Amino acid sequence: MTKQGFMWWSVPLFLLVLAATIFVYPDLPATIPTHWDAAGQVNGHGPRATVFLEPLIMGLMILLWPGLPRVSPDRYRVEGFSGSWWFSGLVTVGLLAYVQCILLAVLRDGSLDIGRALFGGIGVAIVLLGNVLGKVKRNFWLGVRTPWTLASDRVWYATHRLAGKSMVAGGLVVVLSALLGLPGYVATAALLAGALAPVVFSLVYYKRLERTGGA
Repeated sequence: MTKQGFMWWSVPLFLLVLAATIFVYPDLPATIPTHWDAAGQVNGHGPRATVFLEPLIMGLMILLWPGLPRVSPDRYRVEGFSGSWWFSGLVTVGLLAYVQCILLAVLRDGSLDIGRALFGGIGVAIVLLGNVLGKVKRNFWLGVRTPWTLASDRVWYATHRLAGKSMVAGGLVVVLSALLGLPGYVATAALLAGALAPVVFSLVYYKRLERTGGA
């Protein structure tokens, strides 16, 4: 994936989502659901203008993603893994677009199980990101950025090899739980486990290297 590929895919996607939101907006009630719990039950409401929040975040992401590498310190630039950088940005934009489409579908037709739909999309995105995470070099924007990974290349690479596997495994569990209609806490637990395992590992591995003088 290149910068040009990222822009060619993300900008039209943003415009399509924005157009769909504008099309649906006049038919929405003055107050709409804005938040759901893990069981798919509404637990937050807001004015209908909040339906534009997701497209706004998408637009900001598309603007910021190309600019972040330019402000990185020399030792933390993304050129060494630019393909993974642009791919990860596109996956993130795609997930935001998917979430907005699910939201619009729920607002138009409340029969959709938003919990299963959201978890399914999130799981797919996590799997895609996990597949490239092992190629990501030390930087300030993408990856498992703990004090211990940023302090040591050895810890960074070991942690991200583990993180790639844990994210793919966790994402697959999330997708499977959504397909089978399992309780939301199953998917939530899988997401947390996949995210927290590399963080804990980075601390333990760094301390072990520190004791042996290899950090």
